[in-house]
Amino acid sequence: MGIAMTELSMDLGGVVVATTLAFKEDASAPAGLAVDYDRFGAHVDFLMSNGCRGVGPNGSLGEYSSLTDEERRKVIQVAVEAVDGRGIVIAGVHGVGSHQARTWAELAREDGADGVLLLPPTLYRANEGEVIAHFEEVAKAGLPIMAYNNPFDTKVDLVPSLVAKLAQIPEVVAIKEFSGDVRRVYEIKELCDIDIIAGADDVLFELMVNGAVGWFAGYPNAFPREAVELYNLCRNGDWHEAKALYEQLVTVFRWDSRTEFVQAIKLSMDICGNSYGGPTRPPRGPLSAEQHAQVTADTERALAALAARRVAVA
Repeated sequence: MGIAMTELSMDLGGVVVATTLAFKEDASAPAGLAVDYDRFGAHVDFLMSNGCRGVGPNGSLGEYSSLTDEERRKVIQVAVEAVDGRGIVIAGVHGVGSHQARTWAELAREDGADGVLLLPPTLYRANEGEVIAHFEEVAKAGLPIMAYNNPFDTKVDLVPSLVAKLAQIPEVVAIKEFSGDVRRVYEIKELCDIDIIAGADDVLFELMVNGAVGWFAGYPNAFPREAVELYNLCRNGDWHEAKALYEQLVTVFRWDSRTEFVQAIKLSMDICGNSYGGPTRPPRGPLSAEQHAQVTADTERALAALAARRVAVA
């Protein structure tokens, strides 16, 4: 499926990483943790250097709801600077109300973002009309919008019939599908012309088989090179090889769909050792000892399988 709009569009064919955000200890900062912009910029550069299509800062994985307004804006500015024209920046602009989300979208446009990722209203279970009005208002900022269906967090499910109505808004060019229901790809494609983006790492293969065109991903923070390889295998229809690689990663990928996904992905990053994960701000606390051990085991299992695969290929 091609991009739906010609006036407002984004080339979403590739791996766009929902970036984590690095913090450093600072007693004067919120919760004693200041945003480490240098490490964040270096991480974005690391992702782009490993072939990612772009980054998605200020999503849930980027702990946007724990940031001050000043921090939230600067994160986008640093991301745009670090990408440096090598790909796209899709800024999370989620808000309780459309007036807040539109303001974030306008600032993202001013700061050089290429598009925005938008949830339905947060903290409120909006009805269909309210959801449509929310997206219409944010569309006035003039950037392409990737709608984000995460019914677990928002309690609002962007079902295919509602996606079709949102797709009538010219600025809404894509839907990030996180429901876990891989059957929806077909129904959405039957109802409207919109790019469908795999939004949950542990159903990436299934969604790509069914027709998703891109991957808005969490675990590529830790495994960017392998994620790009996996996406390219799927895009090129090399399904057997893609499945073999996916099977090596899917166990750790499952943490992307769990409550503690931010902590888990940051721990995996630290274990992989290529980029800094570090602590999380409240309300997210540290993993339990059992969770820490399981994430560690799952990550090390993936690393061992990937190492063996490289040897076999060589």
